[in-house]
Amino acid sequence: MRKIGVLTSGGDSPGMNAAVMSVARSAAMYGIPLIGIKRGYNGLLRKSANLKDDMQELTLELVLDIADDPGTYLRTARCLEFKEKKYQEKAVKTLKSMQIDGLVVIGGDGSFRGAQALCDLGVPCIGIPGTIDNDLPYTEMSLGYDTAVNVCVEAIRKIRATSRSHDRPAVVEVMGRHCGDIALTAAVSTGSEIVVVPEVPWTVEGVAMQLQRQLNRGNYRATIVVAEGCWEAMAPFDLYNFLTSRGKPCYPEEPMSAVRFASVMKRMCGMVEARANVIGYVQRGAEPTARDSAFAFEAGNLAVRLLRDGISNQVIGMQKGKVFYMPIEKALKKERYFNRPLFDLVNSL
Repeated sequence: MRKIGVLTSGGDSPGMNAAVMSVARSAAMYGIPLIGIKRGYNGLLRKSANLKDDMQELTLELVLDIADDPGTYLRTARCLEFKEKKYQEKAVKTLKSMQIDGLVVIGGDGSFRGAQALCDLGVPCIGIPGTIDNDLPYTEMSLGYDTAVNVCVEAIRKIRATSRSHDRPAVVEVMGRHCGDIALTAAVSTGSEIVVVPEVPWTVEGVAMQLQRQLNRGNYRATIVVAEGCWEAMAPFDLYNFLTSRGKPCYPEEPMSAVRFASVMKRMCGMVEARANVIGYVQRGAEPTARDSAFAFEAGNLAVRLLRDGISNQVIGMQKGKVFYMPIEKALKKERYFNRPLFDLVNSL
């Protein structure tokens, strides 16, 4: 290979920089120049007036110290037009003009679909999973998931300490638009009493009954961990009429949120107070844990070796603690497993 390109795409996740650093070290070892493509697939479409704003040669001097940094050195952004073939073909022309013969794509489901499209157009690509949601079914973990869980665990433990001090329940919202893995693992790790996820349909009244059982047992500081996407799995609930009829101001058509959910729980269960906490983007912006960094190190090296050996159209993952690779197309067809028995255990104790 004359040159290899690397990009980070989709949402940023801890460990992306560690993977870029590993790709750079491995490419240097094999004597292959490395080009960093900025802001995901947007860089391949040359959206900037200056080439240096879209691409940059990644020398060891530049990247050796970025492995521990949160975020992504190459920046990231979604690129909706890349779903269209004419833009994919434009990206191929850019790669050819830069003499880039292979591409490492670090991202999630949409990023991998973009990589598959480039493979179909003759560009060898290798994918490395980078998404905190852990929503790629073919792999046990993706870069950033372990870090995000640890951030949530630390936050929930501190919130529970205050809950104990004041004898009041807490609603804690963590990330996870369509995947409840962060919420479930964080709940299990902190002893939280209730967890609500997008994968399991639920009702407001049902969660209130669970909380009431905790209160009846004398547990006045129970924690309800909710994934940010769980509201889509919620059964219809008349939030406006419920709150306004009980003296709480609310606007018509106002959507459910962690704050409003805590307000509903307070009134349904007759509590003095229930507080809501949204952990938010600190889950994305944390330094990667050792587990994420170690996975990034192995995955980056394997990606370069595969491209060097003429193997492409593959994604790298983790199964039973070992790094492996498989075809992108096969990986994207895998059905995701949600640990329903563990979910039921948390909510039944």
